[in-house]
Amino acid sequence: MARTEWDQLPIEAQRAVEALTGTVVKAQSAETGVNSAFASLLRTASGAVFVKAVPTDAPGAWVYRHESEVSAVAPLTAFPKWQAEGGGWSLYGYEFWPGRHPSFAPDSIDLPFVAASLAVLSSYPWPATIRKKPLSERLARFVPPDGIGALDGYSLAHTDMGEFNLVVHGAQVRVIDWALSCPGPEWTDAALWVPRLIAAGHTFAAADLAARTIAAYRDADPDRLAVFARTIRAAWTSRTDEDPLPQRVKLTNAAEAWAAAYE
Repeated sequence: MARTEWDQLPIEAQRAVEALTGTVVKAQSAETGVNSAFASLLRTASGAVFVKAVPTDAPGAWVYRHESEVSAVAPLTAFPKWQAEGGGWSLYGYEFWPGRHPSFAPDSIDLPFVAASLAVLSSYPWPATIRKKPLSERLARFVPPDGIGALDGYSLAHTDMGEFNLVVHGAQVRVIDWALSCPGPEWTDAALWVPRLIAAGHTFAAADLAARTIAAYRDADPDRLAVFARTIRAAWTSRTDEDPLPQRVKLTNAAEAWAAAYE
């Protein structure tokens, strides 16, 4: 998606933001992420705020609303500060955390801290007031015939736990970008960490060992994990066949190794 800069927003949208923040002194577009029409760190008279925005009539505008609603109740995340409308745009302001993205490499000092955050997330139920298609339904066409029911669950699942959606902030790893969140098994994000670790250079055995420090994953039914691995392999292969971006190919190859380990 083409990224809109602050000075390219309609003046009415800028004024709607500044009515809440004071004058915007500096705007710095996010260097990562490809799905937001506008994503920028704004330095304002009242401090720093990270803003995401989308044309109000865009087909995907509901995703921004969903992300804001989940971020308001999820742990370890940037809390939404305000929502504004102006110039045909919907704008969402979030807390800003300075920090860096963690490394998933085998020798990374960040791995225990990522695991600790995943453990916290695994203990949270999906917020009953937020309606969203569960993971089992989202991935239904990729679930093998013998795996019906394996992805059932109603815990809070982020489902996109890549390095760029995590921020090392002090002694914690914080989680951002809840756009793809949905209800799922309590081990969803811990399990999805495994192919991410493989893509970063781990063997399956090493990735599995790292994930087993998270109780929800360690206690999960191996048969359900096997179904999930095969499902993700099928889903990511389909997406990669449609649009073979280099990072997507790398993750799909990792998902292949993950699923193969259960066969």
